Amino acid sequence: MEHFTVQNMLDMQNQLQEKYKGKWEPIGPETGKSKLLWMIAELGEVIDIVKKQGTDRIMHDTATRHDFVEEMADVLMYYCDIMNCYGITEAELKTTYEEKFRRNMDRW
Repeated sequence: MEHFTVQNMLDMQNQLQEKYKGKWEPIGPETGKSKLLWMIAELGEVIDIVKKQGTDRIMHDTATRHDFVEEMADVLMYYCDIMNCYGITEAELKTTYEEKFRRNMDRW
């Protein structure tokens, strides 16, 4: 199985940004603010599926699961756009994530 990495997602978002250059907002810190709002809107769509369809349908109904995973992908796409807006690299995210993980493991 091929691994799907954060870098793969960042690269794919950069390809979309290049394709829609001039139509979409340019990547940069100021755009990061609106991307955060769009990501929150997508999270709302994820929550709507959980609330309206329920866990059982997400886990066992193919169409509901597809919709749920698609909305989760939308969240990740905006997340990667935000990373690109603020120049966060995969390596920086990995280091910080691991540090946070270790702190959480030692918390209680």
